[in-house]
Amino acid sequence: MSPVAMSVASESHFGPLLDALRTAPTAPDAKAAADRLAREVAKVGLENLSDADIITALHTFANNKKSGYERESAAIAFHSFATVIGASCAPLLLPSLPVLFELYMDKGDVVRNAATSATKAILKLFPPESTRIVFRALEDILEKGKWRSKVGVLDAMKAFVTSARDAVANELGTTIPKVEAAMHDTKAEVSSAAVKCATALCTTLANPDLIPHIPVLVKCMSNSDSVPACIKALSNTTFVAEVTAPALAVLVPLMIRALNDRSMEVQRRAVVVIDNLVKLVRDPNVAATYLSPLVEGVEKIAKGAAFPEVRAFAEGALGTLLKSGASKDGPPPAHRDIEAETSEILTTILTLLPEELASPSPAAPNGPRIPRHPALKQSLEFVSGALADPVYYRNFTETKVWQRDLASPLELWFPGGSADSLKFADRVRSHFLAVDEAKHAVSTDGNSEEGELLCDTLFSLAYGALLLLSHTRLRLFRGRRYGILGTNGSGKSTLMRQLRDGKVENFPPQDQLRCVMVEHSLQGEDTSLSVLDFVASDKALSHVPRSKVRDQLIEVGFDDARQSENVGGLSGGWKMKLELARAMLYNADLLLLDEPTNHLDRASVKWLEKYLMAQKHVTCLIISHDSGYVGQSSHSLSLLTTCVRFLDTVTTDIIHYETKKLAYYPGNLSSFVAKHPEAKSYYTLAATSVKFAFPPPGSLMGVRSNTRAILKMTNCTYTYPGKQTPSLHNVSCALSLSSRVGIVGPNGAGKSTLVKLLTGETVPQEGSVYKHPALRIGYVSQHATHHIERHLEKTPIQYIQWRFQDGHDREILEKATRVLTPEEKALLETEFVGKNGQRRKLEMIMGRQKLKKSFQYEVKWRGLDHRFNTWIPREELLEKGFTKLVQQFDDLESSREGAGQRDTAAHIVRKHLEDIGLDGDIAQYNEIAGLSGGQKIKLVIAACLWNNPQICVLDEPSNFLDREALGGLAVAIKEWAGAVVIISHNEEFVTSLCPEIWHVDAGRMAHKGKVALIEDPLAVKSPKGSGANTPAKARTPMASAAATPAGSGAEDKGNGMPIKKKKKLTRNQMKAQEERRRVRKLNWLAFGGPRPEDTDSDA
Repeated sequence: MSPVAMSVASESHFGPLLDALRTAPTAPDAKAAADRLAREVAKVGLENLSDADIITALHTFANNKKSGYERESAAIAFHSFATVIGASCAPLLLPSLPVLFELYMDKGDVVRNAATSATKAILKLFPPESTRIVFRALEDILEKGKWRSKVGVLDAMKAFVTSARDAVANELGTTIPKVEAAMHDTKAEVSSAAVKCATALCTTLANPDLIPHIPVLVKCMSNSDSVPACIKALSNTTFVAEVTAPALAVLVPLMIRALNDRSMEVQRRAVVVIDNLVKLVRDPNVAATYLSPLVEGVEKIAKGAAFPEVRAFAEGALGTLLKSGASKDGPPPAHRDIEAETSEILTTILTLLPEELASPSPAAPNGPRIPRHPALKQSLEFVSGALADPVYYRNFTETKVWQRDLASPLELWFPGGSADSLKFADRVRSHFLAVDEAKHAVSTDGNSEEGELLCDTLFSLAYGALLLLSHTRLRLFRGRRYGILGTNGSGKSTLMRQLRDGKVENFPPQDQLRCVMVEHSLQGEDTSLSVLDFVASDKALSHVPRSKVRDQLIEVGFDDARQSENVGGLSGGWKMKLELARAMLYNADLLLLDEPTNHLDRASVKWLEKYLMAQKHVTCLIISHDSGYVGQSSHSLSLLTTCVRFLDTVTTDIIHYETKKLAYYPGNLSSFVAKHPEAKSYYTLAATSVKFAFPPPGSLMGVRSNTRAILKMTNCTYTYPGKQTPSLHNVSCALSLSSRVGIVGPNGAGKSTLVKLLTGETVPQEGSVYKHPALRIGYVSQHATHHIERHLEKTPIQYIQWRFQDGHDREILEKATRVLTPEEKALLETEFVGKNGQRRKLEMIMGRQKLKKSFQYEVKWRGLDHRFNTWIPREELLEKGFTKLVQQFDDLESSREGAGQRDTAAHIVRKHLEDIGLDGDIAQYNEIAGLSGGQKIKLVIAACLWNNPQICVLDEPSNFLDREALGGLAVAIKEWAGAVVIISHNEEFVTSLCPEIWHVDAGRMAHKGKVALIEDPLAVKSPKGSGANTPAKARTPMASAAATPAGSGAEDKGNGMPIKKKKKLTRNQMKAQEERRRVRKLNWLAFGGPRPEDTDSDA
């Protein structure tokens, strides 16, 4: 010990304690002396660590090269400070870490072991939020220390992975280069420790796609020769999870090395990996910070690579990089100024510090105070640095974070100890919360704040790795009706489900706030009960008298007769009314309405509006795409008239999704759009930025006129099982290729039943349904999950690949009209008698080919080899009762003709889904179970259009689609060349697209409006060919002045011109004709499209 230190120590209160520690003969004696010293410091005050030169004395002990006892005693003393005093001494012991790590080089094992124990004890005191401060101190030791000190630092960093995982991940960008430099140390022990440390640090990436590749990534840091192998492994990986800043901090240096590699194969794989990774970087600030260094290397390959394929991949990656926000020439992204943030927090803390710990500044009496001791200022500076991240990320709700970052380090400085420090920490947190609320407050007028406050919650919302809402506020008042606006996939329904399940942070529990959600369908419930029994059997309504249930059902429109019907037989609109009635019986404080107008007719919507507006003590959160504007035009989507409808009528406030925040606007939708004209797409179909593109419909063999009936119902009657009255009675209708039909009518009138009969989903008890043998129908049912409910674990691309992997639509085999009944199976025993008297029984139909104006089918006989197969005309099979077997094969063959020509490679399916408005990354990486309602309906539409159908039937397509998506769908329908049938209560949507209306009411159908008709048949008549040779615009007129003879099945008879006898071709002309046919076939095989006919025409 130096003479100065000795004199100070001897004169101080701690002199004897330090002497006992210095002269302790054994380790237990030194431990006892160190514990007494630590308890005395905790009792007298932490300021004595500097005032009594205790820290200086311990440093002198540690640096005494002549006495191993003193060096060991110094390390034991630091260990006692950490264990006895606790977190309050951590800021004051941080500067002593270099001294302790220097002892790692001591020749004595006991000294090294004591130093190791001391450093571990001290580092355990630091909260996770202070990781950045501690790592900067450790990195400095790693750079300047000796080899055993470096190994100790690397082991210490590795220990933080367990206690401060997220904080370590945020520091990878700074720390990994320092650790990578240690991998190249000449000392093998340091290099090995650095590899282990880097491997541990990289496990904090929280990216499941990269976890398997961490050993290879670390190997690349230590050995650049392994870069090609690493890039190869990454290029074979399908990236799904969001790529965040920590992952890019590890990957970008590796990508830069790969881009500079001489191997063209490495460069190709590198740009492919970059293209895939960048698509999953959702934060533009992260992209600008980490991805900008890659732009120059990718651009160099895009312009100078020797192989065209590599240049093409690089151009794609460059486009993705620039789109994400990366830039080579742009201004550098603004980085956080940690020092300024720390200084601002310190100023605030000094301003709030109580008088017993600080004195007013003479220059600014009301400003920041001056700490009464330099050691306290040192602790406050440390606390301010630890709080930088919670303040920056606006984490003001987790009180535990503020207690361990602020209260614990300052506990021994307050006279009242822990109680006073906790109060001070809460006071500081409340101050920062108030400042943040004022800074990010959304302006609202006073009217919206009237009434009882129902909830005031600060929360975040995420779905998987996707952050939907970040530190936003849900503030609701009793009796208000809030309309929630946001694009499809922004998280509106997810928010409602989380509120329903009580998973939103700080949201009141059900016993304090009764929250009920009304959804669009009855899922997983017993629908065989009657309506009255169904509601009465609800366990949550067991206390409600049956008479009250009956009265409530009558109020929503269920008379006694309808209450006795089975729930399973209700239409979609009546099911929604049933859900609303059940929700009303819950006496909810907060009613969550997710698309409540889906399946409701106009009268029911009017009733719902009046009911909700009459509830003065119930708060409503409403998601609805039924905004309130209706356009009436059969030729365009311009909106000419306006009427008040649901969302515009009901809402008192609008909650809008804005940059992961909830913004509040008083008034209805009209007033919101007046303030934000860019949100006009919530009103109109025409104002849309979403573009859909439908694939062209396939050709129909033998159909040369767009007015010929290709799908016909004749005198059909259908009654649901268990019902007395038919849902449809004596209905006749027909469709042609140029049909544009809207089906309208009240709830339960039979609209969906009519469509199911047309599409073959159900079979009429009376009447017949004719369908062209080669006709393909794309059907989107009323409930989107009908098609995909058994494939929720698949991604959208996987679902389409599964459905069409055999070259045909696998779901058509599940139709009720194509399943053989026992009577029809018995018909298979019918014997065919050949010309020679031989008797045979039909086993299956194997093939089909054209026979005059009909077809003939290849029949496989039971018990006979294939060489005995026979071709039998269609009419003969129908006469013998094999209608369903023939229709079954027709469905399969027509589906194969459409889907069999399409490749189900992932990139082609992805492009198809993108054309229907579904995001490509969501289509490729997200499971169907996690899709929103709008995304599911897009998937179903895309699937029904995959095999190029000639008729598209959409049952309530406007359900779940926002206004922009609905506008994109409307534009695509107008431009499509096939027939369209639409059921919808959205009059704007139907009237703008369908000049022909089928009005269904009480099971009977009436035709209204105009039917599409070809104005000049001669202009589009083809000598020989099908609808595929007809120009699209001529095939799909949107309106006409006269009716079409579609119902009669009549065709045009030609132009009446005399037929000229063809002149015989010469041999050279015949050769030239054969060559043209060959070229046409090659073009068809190479580029697809309708198969060219083997005709004499050269056109």
